[in-house]
Amino acid sequence: MGLAHTFMAAQALEDAAKAAGYDQIKIETQGADGIENRLTAQDIAEADIIIHSVAITPEDNERFENRDVYEITLQDAIKNADGIIKEIEEMIQAG
Repeated sequence: MGLAHTFMAAQALEDAAKAAGYDQIKIETQGADGIENRLTAQDIAEADIIIHSVAITPEDNERFENRDVYEITLQDAIKNADGIIKEIEEMIQAG
């Protein structure tokens, strides 16, 4: 997976979240250029959902240690972002 896939996955997740009615989504990307749109400690603490769409382990992964993280592949995000958002919503509703 290359850098283009990172941004394709980010766009797919953003589009799916907006289509599902979420008014705010923050996406951090990590690639050859380093971390872009880095999530702050406050962003992480206040997030309803944390999704890692990854090909490799994210940098500074310890920032997410006290949070539930839904991990998917970049390909899953690109091909099935709507389904992933729906699946996460169902998991949250089930408690």
